[in-house]
Amino acid sequence: MKLTRVHDHGVRTLNPAIDRRAFLKAAGVGGAGLAAVLAPPITREVAAQQAAAPQGPKLEHYKTICTKCAVGCGLVGVVQNGVWVRQEPWFEHPINQGSLCSKGAAARGTVISEKRLRYPMKLAGGKWQRLSWDQALSEVSAKLLELRKKHGPDTLHINFSAHQSNENGYAIRKWAAMWGTNNADFQARI
Repeated sequence: MKLTRVHDHGVRTLNPAIDRRAFLKAAGVGGAGLAAVLAPPITREVAAQQAAAPQGPKLEHYKTICTKCAVGCGLVGVVQNGVWVRQEPWFEHPINQGSLCSKGAAARGTVISEKRLRYPMKLAGGKWQRLSWDQALSEVSAKLLELRKKHGPDTLHINFSAHQSNENGYAIRKWAAMWGTNNADFQARI
């Protein structure tokens, strides 16, 4: 088979020695050479696609309520290895729909602050000393009983928060009645 090109000037023969069999042999050798050149990059690309992508740290998301006032805005706390690492808006929350005031936006800062009190402390002799929880609860309950004995049950006012559930508020109100006082109220009314 001869390849020809036709010009306005006439017919001209191109490479008259090539036939179909020679063309197929040359194409096969060229294709094999091209495959040999491209095989390593393709192999690396396929291996990279099959390899598992590196995983980031496991993050847990907790929908929660801000405790800075009685409104009860929602936010999403992001926790990594038990540590609150950031917070995100809770857009579906019916009260704030993802927005937070400056106190709510700084909620994480108060939890991770180095100034946060993590255990009971008592000022004794002008210096703060650490107490066990049992010791702290024993001292506080003894002081409450002393005040009640000296001044009566109405010496105590019990204030509770809008962030507690109805059941929790009910239990606090029942505790106040058991204590013997009616001085219990919801902080939003005060």
